[in-house]
Amino acid sequence: MTFNKYHQQDISSSKFLITGGAGFIGSNLVAYLVQYQAAKIVVLDNLSTGYLENIAEFIERGEVQFIEGDIRDYKTCTEAMQGIDFVLHEAALGSVPRSINDPITTNDVNISGFLNVLQAAKEAGVKRMVYAASSSTYGDSPTLPKQEAVIGNPLSPYAVTKYVNELYADVYSRTYQFHSIGLRYFNVFGPKQNVNGPYAAVIPLFITQILNGETPVINGDGLTSRDFTFVSNVVQANIKALLTDNIVKHEVFNVACNEQTSLTELVSAITENLGSSLEPVYKPERKGDVKHSLADISKASNQLHYQPEILFKDGLKETITYFQELIGAS
Repeated sequence: MTFNKYHQQDISSSKFLITGGAGFIGSNLVAYLVQYQAAKIVVLDNLSTGYLENIAEFIERGEVQFIEGDIRDYKTCTEAMQGIDFVLHEAALGSVPRSINDPITTNDVNISGFLNVLQAAKEAGVKRMVYAASSSTYGDSPTLPKQEAVIGNPLSPYAVTKYVNELYADVYSRTYQFHSIGLRYFNVFGPKQNVNGPYAAVIPLFITQILNGETPVINGDGLTSRDFTFVSNVVQANIKALLTDNIVKHEVFNVACNEQTSLTELVSAITENLGSSLEPVYKPERKGDVKHSLADISKASNQLHYQPEILFKDGLKETITYFQELIGAS
């Protein structure tokens, strides 16, 4: 996938570290920086949820330096950070259900690991760190659209960890004058998203189920809604946040499209694209899931000049094409 240019600065002498760079979002960020010829790109990933094949071509061509390591080890973080100008922190254990099943590991990776990266970046004199926050932080707040300053009570261990990231980042900004930016992602989807395992995201899961002739399963009544966000929009937000001159303290921003799609509408859109007559089956709602999600993106638009370029329907078509090619469907 190629990207439009989201920066104006010369990055040919800048050095970047992407934690979780072998994962879905991280590898797309790597691809952007390779495309626009960053001076140095380092990826730190333990490959627990990422895949080396996502960045293998870049490693083979010498465009990316890969470090297999875990952010839970502070020494690894400090070594990876040496000489780095900018950090994109994507490494985390995602999935609300996973966090409910294993809150200890989720906490270790998402809180202790985050703090290691934050401290190492501060100590290394990194110019800017942008990290993956989450829309799960809004918790049980019924307010729509979601605005950054209005959050509720978290509904899962995962949501707790992502909110704690924001609290730590804010403390580092006020205490150490290390000003990072958190991006609250809203249900990101697109090429390179993992469909394997019990915690696969809903869009690649539904697409592959329907491509394989399997009945898609919706948890709940199908009215649960999300602000599905194509991955190139997330890349745009990260690059603009990383290189902005407008931010002089810790900030968090919604990254989404300000579009609301229910799960039933999602399945219908996929079956229509594929010419399938499969109908979903409905099962009980999952614990910890937010019922409705829709982002107010005005803060990111005003301060970062973020503007989503690919909206849900077009992003879904591109994602369907990717998975058709991946599994050899036609």
